[in-house]
Parts: sequence; structure tokens; C-alpha cells
Amino acid sequence: MRHHNKNRKFGREKVQRSALINSLVLNLIVRGKIKTTLPKAKEIRPIVEKLVTIAKKGDLASRRVVIARLTNRSKEVKKLFDIIAPQYADKKGGYTRILKLGVRKSDATEMAQIEFV
Repeated sequence: MRHHNKNRKFGREKVQRSALINSLVLNLIVRGKIKTTLPKAKEIRPIVEKLVTIAKKGDLASRRVVIARLTNRSKEVKKLFDIIAPQYADKKGGYTRILKLGVRKSDATEMAQIEFV
């Protein structure tokens, strides 16, 4: 039984899974919206929302925390702090939206689009 095991495995090992999630988060920050499978979108949503909440503080300590979580990607961190976080300065949460797109034709996987509100 999988009691208290919340994270999805995606059929990958831990390093591969963390690299996948990290790349999805970085792509969402760069592009503003991405099309992926529904479980992957549901998995990255809390990560992105926590990063935006940290970035809303705007101080040096929060910048260093975000840099550490995004594996030292300075361009994406700069966009998160300068463009994305100020848009949600007065909002308490719910920075992303997941739209279901139906099933993929090849393997009938549910697809979704995750985007910033």
C-alpha cells in the first residue's frame, strides 16, 4: 500500500524524475504555458506556486532560495522575480491554471495545458 506517498513516480528513477520536473518548471517559467500530460501538470503546479510565493518577497534571501531550487538558472530566476512575481503581488495564491485538453491519440493519455493566470 502507498500510504503517505504523494509524489508520482512516472516510471523513472529519482534523478530522472527530479530532472523531468525541474525542466517542466523551467519551461513553464520561460514560456508562460506548456502542454503536457495531466499527472505531470498536477505534479508541477504546487512547485511553481511555491516558487512564485517565495519570489513575491523579492529580497536577497528569497532570491537565493529560488536559485538553489532552479539549479542556478539565472535567466529564469530573473524573469520570475522581475516579470512574473510582481503580477501577483496582491494575490494570495492560485497563480496557475490547468486546462484539460482531452486524450492523446497515440496512447490515450490525458493531456493538459498548465499556464499562469
